[in-house]
Amino acid sequence: MSSSDRSQAVGVNKSYEIRTYGCQMNVHDSERLSGLLEEAGYVPAPKDGDGADVVVFNTCAVRENADNRLYGNLGQLAPKKAARPGMQIAVGGCLAQKDRDTIVKKAPWVDVVFGTHNIGKLPVLLERARVQEEAQVEIAESLEAFPSTLPTRRESAYAAWVSISVGCNNTCTFCIVPALRGKEKDRRPGDILAEIEALVSEGVSEITLLGQNVNAYGSDIGDREAFSKLLRACGTIEGLERVRFTSPHPRDFTDDVIAAMAETPNVMHQLHMPLQSGSDRVLKAMRRSYRQERFLGIIEKVRAAMPDAAISTDIIVGFPGETEEDFEQTLHTVRESRFTQAFTFQYSKRPGTPAADMDGQIPKAVVQERYERLVALQEEISWAENKKQVGRTLEVLVAEGEGRKDEATHRLSGRAPDNRLVHFTRPDEPVRPGDVVTVEVTYAAPHHLLAEGPAQAVRRTRAGDAWEKRNAAPAQKPQGVLLGLPTIGAPAPSPAPAAGCGCD
Repeated sequence: MSSSDRSQAVGVNKSYEIRTYGCQMNVHDSERLSGLLEEAGYVPAPKDGDGADVVVFNTCAVRENADNRLYGNLGQLAPKKAARPGMQIAVGGCLAQKDRDTIVKKAPWVDVVFGTHNIGKLPVLLERARVQEEAQVEIAESLEAFPSTLPTRRESAYAAWVSISVGCNNTCTFCIVPALRGKEKDRRPGDILAEIEALVSEGVSEITLLGQNVNAYGSDIGDREAFSKLLRACGTIEGLERVRFTSPHPRDFTDDVIAAMAETPNVMHQLHMPLQSGSDRVLKAMRRSYRQERFLGIIEKVRAAMPDAAISTDIIVGFPGETEEDFEQTLHTVRESRFTQAFTFQYSKRPGTPAADMDGQIPKAVVQERYERLVALQEEISWAENKKQVGRTLEVLVAEGEGRKDEATHRLSGRAPDNRLVHFTRPDEPVRPGDVVTVEVTYAAPHHLLAEGPAQAVRRTRAGDAWEKRNAAPAQKPQGVLLGLPTIGAPAPSPAPAAGCGCD
């Protein structure tokens, strides 16, 4: 959609709030929704205000209770809308793509329903609903524009998401994402690199390449090595210090990608590799196109090429038909893989997926007991792996909002190159988010590292300059995103690695 189409809707002096649930794709989409609304004249609602003129729900459909959560939240807004003339409510994202007209039937006070393929239409749909005084439901069946081609209002001045593909060609029996996001569509490499270069020129020093199945990139354009080539091309961009990607699929994780990671200096030695199950029988039932031996072989190759690599994963506990023997195979794979973190999910029925109707649904008590055993094992491994970092000197990219206790402890927080969270003593000299501080690790916990001594060096960066410039302006910040993830065995890092809510 052209900028002239978008500018038809003008929300002068109207405020907006976006509530985001689910995966990094949704977070990235919400940054674009913010950009679209601000281009149309809306302003972010203050956090301490009395509510927004427009509330947008960017929904996720991968959990069994996703619809209950949405309708509960919509119900809470109904009286507020009735008491606030002109207030509008919009629902987008995967649940909107799935439920369509059902949303307006169950919550007739909703003004706009839009899908995953046409987020660029939101301002126009809001204006149309206001003028016509009736709900607008518009669900595109195919992608109208890549999210990264739309205006943006990024949450961070120093780190950015870059979408390289949308959709997924896999048919995992527990995942509804392909039905809602569609088949994989790849962006042209030149367009991706042009966007990255533009971001770097604005001060961004870290980018995360996004895709539902990110390392399948190239299947839509007929180049099996396109993803490794893209990683290497990122290494030629001056000023780009850190490159990450999420989430890959073991099926498509090839040797050329491992080589590109190892040989490209600004591609971080951090990998999120979804396992889902260590049982070959369960993997077959999940329609995962690899088996335990293949998965462990990838881990072995990655560690051989990058001994310092930090590897995380997703695991589903209690998939239909999972036996105790199957679960023991998962525990075995976890012990062998030595993950830095594992995002552990109790199986939840995804309406519309084959697994939801499978025989052998596991009783809740059994799933809970297995889940607790897995979490305990991974906590032990995470702590042991983090203890190996004690005494190491790390360059930490200072982050904003990572350390909830930083003010009380007089510390700052940030991410090591391998994405581990590091809390460190605040240097005497001014340090901004986006700057880089060199510290020595003195203590390790299962989910973070601590550097209690004085900083060895502080490097002021263009990314820090960008943060300072943004915060010098009087503009209000938008509401933070709410990652509606289920309980997991380890706190999510930022950027959170499990794109697709564990569906990859």
